[in-house]
Order: sequence, then structure tokens, then C-alpha cells
Amino acid sequence: QVQLVESGGGLVQPGGSLRLSCAASGSIFSIYNMAWYRQAPGKQRELVAVSTSGGNTNYADSVKGRFTISRDNAKNTMYLQMNSLKSEDTAVYYCNMNARGTWGRYDYWGQGTQVTVSS
Repeated sequence: QVQLVESGGGLVQPGGSLRLSCAASGSIFSIYNMAWYRQAPGKQRELVAVSTSGGNTNYADSVKGRFTISRDNAKNTMYLQMNSLKSEDTAVYYCNMNARGTWGRYDYWGQGTQVTVSS
């Protein structure tokens, strides 16, 4: 079984920065794509950023130039550096990893961490 634990959310003023972390633990053989999603109140969950095992990254248009996804494969951990935060970035952020464990290859999700951007 693979577990994802997120950290780093909180309250920040507009224009500020936060760094989210997501660490995977358990019986992990390989991790492929890593991604961050977010869900604001009353809205559907949306993809924020993705990092492929091949080293490519992609971002939602709304966060391009402000957010950076990165990964440390040796630690089975990924990060989301969020700069120039706006009120519309307020949401619960979820990490997602496509990983191969003891029982096969599946998508795994973190528990979510709240990010609130407000003055």
C-alpha cells in the first residue's frame, strides 16, 4: 500500500508564497507522473501542474509563471512552489502520484491541504 502525506498549506496574503510538499511512503517500486490538483468551494477539482517521469512539466494557464512543480525521486517526494499568490488560488490542494507498488500500478491521492490567500 502507498500513502501520500501533504504538508505546507496555510494562510498567506496576496502576493505571498507557499511551498507544498507531498511525500510517498509504503511499498513503492516506481513513481511515474506526479501532479497537483486543487478544488475551490463549489468548483470541480482541476489540474494545477504535472511532472512526468521523463522530466517534462506542464501547468494550468492560470498558474504559469507563478507556480513550479518539482520532484525528488530519491525521496519519493514532490513539491509545489507557489509565488505571487492570488485570492483565486484559494483551494484545497491535493497531490497525486501514479505509482507501482506491491499490488500493481495505481493512482494515489494525498489527504489535501488548505491554501487560503487573503488579506
